[in-house]
Amino acid sequence: MVIALLRRTPGSLTSALRMHRAAVATPVARFMSTHAINAACEDHEPGFLGSVETFYDRAAKLSGVSEKTLSSIKAVDSVLSVKFPVEIDDDTHVVIEGYRAQHSRHRLPSKGGIRFSDEVDLQEVEALASLMTFKCAVVDVPFGGAKGGVKLNPKKFTPAQLEKITRRYTMELCQKNFIGPGIDVPAPDVGTGPREMSWIMDTYRQFNPQDVNAAGCVTGKPISQGGVRGRNEATGLGVYYGIREFLQYPEVQKLSGLNGDIAGKTVIVQGFGNVGYWAAKFFENNGAKIVGIAEHDVAAYDPNGLNIEAIFKHRSEKGTFRGFANAEIIDNAIKVMERECDILIPAALERQIGLKNVKNIKAKIIGEAANGPITPEAHDYLVSQGKVVIPDLLLNAGGVTVSYFEWLKNLSHVRFGRMSRKWEEAGKDKLLSLVEANAGRQLTPQERRAVIHGAEEHELVYSGLEDTMIGACEETRATAAAKGTNDFRTAAMVNAIQKIATVTEQSGKMFL
Repeated sequence: MVIALLRRTPGSLTSALRMHRAAVATPVARFMSTHAINAACEDHEPGFLGSVETFYDRAAKLSGVSEKTLSSIKAVDSVLSVKFPVEIDDDTHVVIEGYRAQHSRHRLPSKGGIRFSDEVDLQEVEALASLMTFKCAVVDVPFGGAKGGVKLNPKKFTPAQLEKITRRYTMELCQKNFIGPGIDVPAPDVGTGPREMSWIMDTYRQFNPQDVNAAGCVTGKPISQGGVRGRNEATGLGVYYGIREFLQYPEVQKLSGLNGDIAGKTVIVQGFGNVGYWAAKFFENNGAKIVGIAEHDVAAYDPNGLNIEAIFKHRSEKGTFRGFANAEIIDNAIKVMERECDILIPAALERQIGLKNVKNIKAKIIGEAANGPITPEAHDYLVSQGKVVIPDLLLNAGGVTVSYFEWLKNLSHVRFGRMSRKWEEAGKDKLLSLVEANAGRQLTPQERRAVIHGAEEHELVYSGLEDTMIGACEETRATAAAKGTNDFRTAAMVNAIQKIATVTEQSGKMFL
């Protein structure tokens, strides 16, 4: 087993990368740096980490924050790299490679998902950790940013094998103090879900039996294991709330030529995993027409609109969109993003819109449900053409927002609404009785139940998420207006930098 633990100082990114590569004694292969994320990009366009740093540098110049503080914020704080053997069967062992990066600990715990993918590498994990720091700041979630990854294709392993791998990876995190309710709290990401989060929590609890808050060491858990209702759909719902809010702004309506109603809008979604499915579902439920959906193999397109539940069921049964009734199947799936639509939602991988295809994008609003789907030069072109780009660090923050709610639930050890729901209903019932007496009319039992209904957990979660997204969108809009720009990404990043700088500067530095 080879372990490299890197503690960062400002400006040490390049040297730290060299240290990491020397320590593991193997090249960092990035399988995602193939057709999937290069098809849209020219060779000179930066990778994911370079894109995040480019966007940061642009916003930093407008933030009014000192260079000293800016360099501290930019640096990735620490990285854990591990390799460990796992027995697959009596005759076979495989060596698994994993990472965990903590970009910032200006607030604790740090927070970020764990992905299982054979495309994971150090650069991707660091970029995602950095983005998480800014994302949490944009939506006022009091966490630092982190991210983790295990390099494997989960489809090639059985559930029992994946459990072994997940538990062993968690053991490494426990031993190196990279997990804990007040230290670093993982969550699901690509290739992981509630099952893996449950394994992580149980493993942490075995190593920390005295920690009464052990359930808070990870979020995205099943309800039975301390999860919160509404977490599964949170990121997709946040995407819906964010785009809905931007459509209300007069300046966005002027740029896009669209009115403020969701109903009647045509939408294309790239990626039909958890985020893409739920985003499409919420848009469809509110009257939008989903005309295109792309997956990793093919895309389905129908100008009359796709039925989300029907196509989801078809893909679940067949494993592909092929054969879905009345849909045009596009073999080169990325091309569906170039079709006519009002709203384009990239919800898959990074670097999906680059210089090779950006001039073919016809959507009026692009909402980044994925992390880093647009390269810096492509972003600049879209903004210059009057397109409205709603950035990832704002739009897909619904997941971490509701993860925050789950973490609070785990620390308080009580379900949201349990202490107040019946009291609220009793108060409403008394008020309703007074209204009925003065109006001289009795409501039916069904009407009465509808009026006095007290909020359940998922309704409180939805309400908290909606309030968070409305506030963050309005802050981003206000900063863009103050800077005289329609570049909402830079505006959101400026807000994040200023909030982080405030915390960093007011807390001071123990060692300089």
